[in-house]
Amino acid sequence: MVLWVFGYGSLIWKAGFHYDERRVGFIKGYRRFFHQGSTDHRGTPANPGRTVTLEPHDGHTCWGVAYRVSGQEAEDIALSDEDSTEPAISGVLVYIASTDKKSNKNYLGPAPLEMMAHQIVGAVGPSGPNIEYLFQLEAALLEIGCNDSHVTDLANAVRKELTCKDGDATSNGDAE
Repeated sequence: MVLWVFGYGSLIWKAGFHYDERRVGFIKGYRRFFHQGSTDHRGTPANPGRTVTLEPHDGHTCWGVAYRVSGQEAEDIALSDEDSTEPAISGVLVYIASTDKKSNKNYLGPAPLEMMAHQIVGAVGPSGPNIEYLFQLEAALLEIGCNDSHVTDLANAVRKELTCKDGDATSNGDAE
């Protein structure tokens, strides 16, 4: 069996599983937002980070990367997210977190940009600082030719927060 998995967040730069092919692509009718809480990778239960999820949005296109995986081991790794339930937009498996807070306890939802930036600056989890996730996503999107205004605006708000907090920030968000 061959399976295509679409990555719109960290999978763009770090698949974490063996794949046979990688292609830049997009899905229509969805938009990437930093509305998903991360209590296991980029934050903690006491101080959740924010990661991206997809939400339906008419007229929008979400760019990312599709991976072709084959073999049982690769499929098991690609499908290891126990919350993944919905397959297939044009034959590609896409994980879309539920916006229902009863079924998705980590869904944070929308918030003012400055509030999200402050939360991202302060969150650190086992996979590293939340700002690292944001800045890696921004760089990965630019590398594939995508300018996502939500990601860019949030990255700029985080840079501003870091500048206010530390006095100065580089384009990567690292304080000098």
